[in-house]
Formats: sequence, structure tokens, C-alpha cells
Amino acid sequence: MEMKQNIVFIGAGSMAEAMISGMLQKELFLPGQISVMNRSNHTRLKDLSQTYGVTIGQNNEESIKNAGIIILAIKPKDVAEAVLAIKDFVSEKQLIISVLAGVATTTITDLLDKEVAVVRAMPNTSATIGKSATAISIGMYANENHLQITRQLFETIGIVTTVEEKDLHAVTGLSGSGPAYVYYLVEAMEKAADDIGLEKDIAKELILQTIIGAAEMLKRSPKQPATLRKEVTSPGGTTEAGIKVLEQYNYQQAMVSCIKRATVRSAELGEAMLQSVSQDN
Repeated sequence: MEMKQNIVFIGAGSMAEAMISGMLQKELFLPGQISVMNRSNHTRLKDLSQTYGVTIGQNNEESIKNAGIIILAIKPKDVAEAVLAIKDFVSEKQLIISVLAGVATTTITDLLDKEVAVVRAMPNTSATIGKSATAISIGMYANENHLQITRQLFETIGIVTTVEEKDLHAVTGLSGSGPAYVYYLVEAMEKAADDIGLEKDIAKELILQTIIGAAEMLKRSPKQPATLRKEVTSPGGTTEAGIKVLEQYNYQQAMVSCIKRATVRSAELGEAMLQSVSQDN
């Protein structure tokens, strides 16, 4: 269903581009409904305009006032500067969607000093191929309609789930950072393939299809991951021998600790961001 309102992106990085691409492919917006602005990289804005047909936001006041939805897609450290630059032009009829890791909705509403609806989203980098796992949560002035609009937007780049805002740190540690954990595993598998003498291109193809196939099995099968693992692990066989080595290295506990530490770090960064914004204002 095509949206009737205009949308403006504050920030023009890879996440903004992924969202623009997804929204246009799913025909949620027409190119003329989308404008993009950033602080200084005009070359980047021109590239996005040429590629997708979107409008370059030349004037803060005009771009913001003409938009029903404002997407904050800058670096988290730039949130105060970006929000204060548009503060005078934002109205309480608009919806602000933030993809800024660690920045609370209250931080944004406090900077605006208005009762504006803010929804936070935590997508991941797989958004660039339409496969993001995104979690969204609403701020104090947002309602169910704002939530549904946000869900529609992010469904153009993957799957969407709704969580309480307090749980977004956990989402960041799990699925926000999650692609990197998988890439790290693939790095290890590629190194192992080289050590055991497999040709690089062949190994890469086998590794990628193995991961894709396993993920699809997990998605389609009603069986638990432990059950699927045990079905592959014959007593005295090769898989069992390999799993025993992983157990010796506490592989599962290492992954659990990894995700917990990333979660804690998200909270630490969020607190530091809150203090920084408070000091600046």
C-alpha cells in the first residue's frame, strides 16, 4: 500500500540507502515523496538522487515541514546537532523514526522539547539485501498507528518484531551485531578449509551453501536446533569428533558471553550518549 505522506531522511549512509531502495521496490513510496539530507556530503546526496530519483533536501525548513515522517539515520554521536537543527520546524503531527543505536526516544523528545511521536528501530546490515532482522519500539507519545507505519517501512527490508524499548540493548547484542558473528564464523571456516587443502573458491561456495541450508532448515523445521544437530551427529562419526573439539573450547559459552557483552556495551554507550546530550544542553 502506497503511503500518502512525504518522508525525509536525515543522514544518507548505507542504512538510509537500504531503506530507500526497499521502499521504492515495494512501491510504498514514489521517488518524488522521498527527500534526503545530510550535513556536508553533497556528492553522496547527488549519487542517491541519480540512482533512486529522490530529492536532495536543500533547505531544512522546507524539507522538514513538507514531511509526515522524519527518519534519523545519522551517527548516534551527531544526534544533538541534527535534532537541534530541525527542532524549530518539527510539529507534533509528524512521526520521527530513529535508527540510532543507543539513543533513547526520550533523548530525542527532550531535544525537541515537543510531544512528538518517536519510534526507535534496530535493523542490521542485512537490510542492504532486504534481509534485515529489525526490532522496533515506541516512545511515550507514539501510538499503535505510528507503530504500524514504522512496521510497514521496515518490512520493505526484512522481518520486523516489536519489543519494549528497554529490550533494544539485548536486540542490539543479538541481531544488531549478529551478522558480524556469522561473518567471523565464516572467516574461521575459510581458514580451516585452507589448512586442510581445499581450493579457495570451492571452499567458499561450500561454506556459504552450508550456512544458507542450515538457516533454511532452522526456519522450516519445527525441530529445535539441538535436535537437528543431534540428527547430523552419528555416534563415533566425523561430526561428533568435531563437536567434541568445540565443546573443549567452550564454543557455546563463548557465543553466549559474546552476546551478553555486546548487550552490556550497548547499554554503556546509551548511557554515555545520554550524559553527553545532557551536558551539551
